Amino acid sequence: MTLHIETPALLFSATSLILLAYTNRFLTIAQIIRKLKKTYDEEESKSVLLEIKNLNLRLTLIRYMQMFGVLCLFLSVFAMLLLFMDQQVLGIYLFGLSLLALLVSLGISFWEISISIDALRLHLSDLTEKKEDK
Repeated sequence: MTLHIETPALLFSATSLILLAYTNRFLTIAQIIRKLKKTYDEEESKSVLLEIKNLNLRLTLIRYMQMFGVLCLFLSVFAMLLLFMDQQVLGIYLFGLSLLALLVSLGISFWEISISIDALRLHLSDLTEKKEDK
């Protein structure tokens, strides 16, 4: 199998966009946590505390998503360097590892999105229960 130097370069645009999306998710969740913390300091509500714990888990997952995304980019660059130095076999293996890192990052992203959807559904169920009570 022959791998050309352009092949690992294909991951740059995809990985960069993914990392940008991860960063946006992180910033949004951090902003929500700051608001909820302020609310919790005022009310000390158990539901707010549970939301903060949920968001804390999501922040941890986003950190791992970002780490594996950056690892993917790093390994792609390193694979390109090895291919440039005519180290075909090592370049191929590092490119394979970079693809694996991208898969792990995307898998964690899927997990984080499912947690997010579950939390939103919980909020929606609260609304429907309140409507039924009236």
